[in-house]
Amino acid sequence: MKRNILLIATVVTLFFVACNDDGRDMDKPAIVTDGIVASPEDCDSYRHGDTIHFCYRLTDNEELGNFNIEIHGNHDHHTHSTSSVDCPHEDEEEHEHEVVNPWVFNQDYQIPEGTKDYVAEVDIVVPEGVDEGDYHFMIRVTDRAGWQELRSVAIDVE
Repeated sequence: MKRNILLIATVVTLFFVACNDDGRDMDKPAIVTDGIVASPEDCDSYRHGDTIHFCYRLTDNEELGNFNIEIHGNHDHHTHSTSSVDCPHEDEEEHEHEVVNPWVFNQDYQIPEGTKDYVAEVDIVVPEGVDEGDYHFMIRVTDRAGWQELRSVAIDVE
């Protein structure tokens, strides 16, 4: 009896594995730094009016879809479980202050159809008047199948 149950379970498992292998893209895209000078990198500092030159390579085994850049305050020192770190500051007390006008940026960018490897470059100006302090520069890439990869970079506005 136990052998029959084990045999049935094995056959059912193989059936479902075979049915799910229908050629669909099951791999997430990647955010890589090979062959480029990646920017920004953890702990890069910018001043109001500076231009952040964003440059990362985006790859996928089948086809890329789009990418998104989001910048938001990290004044509470939260994490996103990626490469983002807390950057050291010479004067921590001076660096801590009430959040009044945090910088919030969120923009989607299309990648040309049929592309598997794309060097994404965007220039973003740090607005005048936004709060100084720690920020997360979030990079999201989505492939045509809907899989997404995320990278968080810690930057500073001083």
